[in-house]
Formats: sequence, structure tokens, C-alpha cells
Amino acid sequence: MKLNKQILAAIISISIILRIAAGFYLGDQVDVLPGTFDQISYHNLALRVMSGHGFSFGETWWPLTAANAPTAHWSYLYTFYLVVIYALFGPHPLAARLIQAVLVGIFQPVLIYLIARRLFGEAVGLAAASITAIYIYFIYYSATLMTEPYYITALLGSLYFAILLAEKATQPDKPDSSVACFWLAIGLGITLGIAILLRQLFLIFIPILFLWIWWSSHKKGSRVAILSILLSSLIIIGIILPFTIYNYQRFGSFVLINTNAGYAFFWANHPIYGTHFVPILTPEMGSYQSLIPQELHHLSEADMDRELLRRGIRFVITDPERYILLSFSRIPAFFMFWPSAESGMISNLSRVFSFALFLPFMIYGLLVALFNSKWRVNLTLSSPIFLLLVFAVVYTAIHLLSWALIRYRLPLDAVMLIFAGLGVYDLAQRLTIASRFTQPAG
Repeated sequence: MKLNKQILAAIISISIILRIAAGFYLGDQVDVLPGTFDQISYHNLALRVMSGHGFSFGETWWPLTAANAPTAHWSYLYTFYLVVIYALFGPHPLAARLIQAVLVGIFQPVLIYLIARRLFGEAVGLAAASITAIYIYFIYYSATLMTEPYYITALLGSLYFAILLAEKATQPDKPDSSVACFWLAIGLGITLGIAILLRQLFLIFIPILFLWIWWSSHKKGSRVAILSILLSSLIIIGIILPFTIYNYQRFGSFVLINTNAGYAFFWANHPIYGTHFVPILTPEMGSYQSLIPQELHHLSEADMDRELLRRGIRFVITDPERYILLSFSRIPAFFMFWPSAESGMISNLSRVFSFALFLPFMIYGLLVALFNSKWRVNLTLSSPIFLLLVFAVVYTAIHLLSWALIRYRLPLDAVMLIFAGLGVYDLAQRLTIASRFTQPAG
């Protein structure tokens, strides 16, 4: 046990060092780098908030927000993170990068270790944490001023709390069960609330998560599970409500959290693609702003988001066959693992030496979990393995039906690294056994 703790400590140390190195590589400036344009928006928005202008930009800004007009397109929570760091250390992106690198460098491998250990044992947990520590996509994005690092961490935390809560809720007769469920429900509500504020689309998965918690304990601890779900729900509402009220005060209409779902769905399903999705528009196709009809340009960001969502849905209803084909065409964009001449060196290296390198282990580990009798016996609807599989399917479906980018896949990568750890462990076991039989006698 002591050795395992030392190994985990070494893994965490490597994880932090690599992410700090990425922070220094990106530096104390905010430049346009592959897949990281959002950090320019977050940096400038944080400076605007600090200067007393609130959540707005001093010039016309992405997606089509007028100068000095209110915006809710960007995560309030992540903007506040930058505001706090800049207030403490001055407007230095490097400070935000390094603090972020240390925090996610600790929590991401630890959470993946805890989930994998609970599902498949100590050795698999260490293997999964090791892969997480050196996964280049996670290293690269850990130092960017974007929501991905903290969002992935909060998502993993919510899955871990959900697994623990479902387990404890099936033990209502134990004296500490109710107390444990109470605190786990609080932890679940907080991590879910954080994840939602960083990426509101996670709201879609929450009912499924709650349903799984109830189903996993409905035979023994239904009442405890329901009360825990209600408590988590109240915490989520408490976290979201201030931002909803704030949005109503600024826009004069209901905006739950952010104004980006309509833009994304409209652009993702625009007829300009035909039946072949292009992750980033080419110059020949024009700009994203040019796709927005001129008669909508006078609308506020919130009103435009709602109208674009309506028009995006209309694209689907008008030609459902095209929508189905377009959704299938997003599969290569979402699961791209090969180098491309259209991508820069950083993108190609990150892609090949992270997703491409570990994809075979993810697939192999998933097959082991599904078909190896050692793990298959636990594969029921109430199994945490089933929860991870449902998350993988639902999260993939969300993006194939809307907008598919490689960085949108990274939360899925994090969950699948648990299976990659199982794949590595299983292969190591088989190779060890095989080597014993091939050693010469004597």
C-alpha cells in the first residue's frame, strides 16, 4: 500500500511538472494557437470586468456582439477565475496558467485513479492515472485560459461522487450511510454546478446521471437516493439561479446561463455544409458571422441566440435526411486521430501522441470490460461501468448531433482513459504470463 501511494505521488509530480512546463511554453501573453482562440476572449473579458465595464467587450466581438453590449456567451465562472487571479497578481496570463496547471495536474490523475481503482482495482487505477499524467492533449489544454481543464476535472468529480453516492445509498442500514449520502450529495451538487457553469451542455446528461443513481439503489435505498438527488438538485439550482437572474436584468428576457447553444446549433447544421460537416469553415465558405442573416444583426445576443436556435431546428425539420447524413459526417471530425496537412505541428503532435497512441488501449480495455468474465459479471444497469458507457454514448451523440470538434471530445477521452488503464494492465498481465511459459527451464 505504501508503495502504491509513492507511485501515485510520482505520477502526480510528473503530471504537475509537465503542465507547468506547458504553462511556461504558452507564456505570459495570449496568442492565437491551434484550438485555443477562446482564451483571447476570456482574457479580454476578464480585463473588461476588472475595469468596471462588466461582462461586455469594447468592440464588436465574437460571435456578433456589439461593442459595450452585454454578453453571456462566455462562462461566467471561468471569467471570475481570471478576474481573481489578475486582481491578486496583476493581468498576467502566466499566473493563471500556472495555478490552473498545478490544480488540474493534481486532480485529474487523482480522480481518474479513484474511479478506475473503484471499478477495476489498484493496478488499473495507477495505470489510468499514469496515462492521464502524460496525455498531451490534457497537458496542452491545462495551461490555456479556457474552460476545458476545470470542466473535465469537475465532470470527473461528479462521476466519482455519483458512483460513491449510488453505492452508499444501497446500504441504508449502516449507521453512517445517511450522513455519508448527505455529504456525497453536496459534493455531487457542487461539482455538477461547476461543470454546468463551465459548459452548460452538461445539463443534458444530468437527468440520466440522476436516473442511474436512483436505479442503482432503488431496491434497497430508494428513499435515501431520492433525497440525495433532491439535495444535489437544490444545490445546482442555487448555483445557477444568480446567473439566471443576472441575465434577466441585463437582457430583459430569460437566459438560463449562456447564450451560445443557438449559435452553435445554427452554424453546425447550416445548409452551407450540405451533407458533409467541416469543423472550421474554409475561406471559400466565408465566415461564421456571414452565415447569420442580416435582418438579425440588430438583435441582442440573447434574442439572436434564441432566433438562431429556432432556425437551426428548422434546418433539421425541413430536411431530416440531410441532418442525419450531416450528423454521420461529423464522426471523422470528432474522432480524428491521424495527422493532417491542414493542421499545425502542435495539433498533429498532440493528436498522434495522445489520442492516436492510446485509442487502441481504450478500445481494448473497453472490450475487456465488456467480455472478460472477471469484469462482465459486474456489468449490470446499476454498474459504474455502465454509467461510464452511457456517458460515452450520450456525450458522443450530443456532439454528433450538433457541433463536433476535437477539443469537445476531450471529456470523453478522460473517461475512456479509465478503460485504457484496464487495457494496459490486462496486456501487461498477459505478457507476464506468456513470458513465464517461454523462459527456458532450469
